[in-house]
Amino acid sequence: MPLILATQAPGEPEVFASLQGEGPSMGQPVAFVRLSRCNLACVWCDTAYTWHFTGDNRPHRGGESFDRAANQLALEPTEVAALIAGLGQRRLVITGGEPLMQAGQLADMLELLPDMQVEVETNGTVMPPARLDVRVDQYNVSPKLAHSGNPADLALKPQMLDHWAAEPRAFLKFVVASPADVEEVLALIEGHAIPRARVFLMPEGTDSATLRARMEWLVPLCLEQGLRLSDRMHIHLFGDTRGT
Repeated sequence: MPLILATQAPGEPEVFASLQGEGPSMGQPVAFVRLSRCNLACVWCDTAYTWHFTGDNRPHRGGESFDRAANQLALEPTEVAALIAGLGQRRLVITGGEPLMQAGQLADMLELLPDMQVEVETNGTVMPPARLDVRVDQYNVSPKLAHSGNPADLALKPQMLDHWAAEPRAFLKFVVASPADVEEVLALIEGHAIPRARVFLMPEGTDSATLRARMEWLVPLCLEQGLRLSDRMHIHLFGDTRGT
C-alpha cells in the first residue's frame, strides 16, 4: 500500500531537510516527511492542508478548505525511503497530519532505512503497532487540550495518556494559548502520573510576535511548575510555510 503524503506544491511531496523546530530535539538537523490525513480537527491547526479538504465541515479558524488532489500524493514506501535517503540526514522526523494512521506503510518504509534515527510526531490517540514501534527512537506526543476544539473523548483517551506516561521514549508537548490551558495540563500530569521531565509547554502561534507575547506569561509558569519550554524555532526562521 502507498503512503499518503502532504505536498509542498501540487505533485511535490513534502519531504525535506531542515532543523527540528520544536521539542526535545529542537535545533538538530533532520529529514522531514509530512503525511496527509488526521483523525482530529484542531481549530488552530497550522497544517490544515493535510486534512481540511473541500467538503470537510469540521471548523477551522482559517476557514479555508483545500483541494485534496493538489494537497495529497500517494507514493510507495520504497519511493519515500529513497527521497529521505537522498537528503543525507541521520535523523528522520515523521509528522502530519497523524502519522500513526499509516503505521503499516511507515514500517515498510523504515525497514529500508535501518540506520536512521526516527522521531514520530503524534497526537497520542493511536497506539503504534509493534512492527513500527521497534523502529522508533522517540515519540513527540502532542495531546490536544480543550482549546483545540476536539471532544475530550476523542483527543484525550485515558488509556493512551497512561501509555505515553509510561513510555520512556515519549515526550509530551502541550500546545497552550492561555494560562487556563496550563491548568488543564497540570490536571493531566496529576491524573496520569506523567513525569514532568518529559513534559513541554509550547505557545500556540504562527508568527514570532504571538509566540513571544505568550512566552511572557509561559516562562514564569514553566519555572513555577518545573516544566520544560519549547519554542517554535522554524516559525522565527522561516515563517508559517510548507517544507521548512
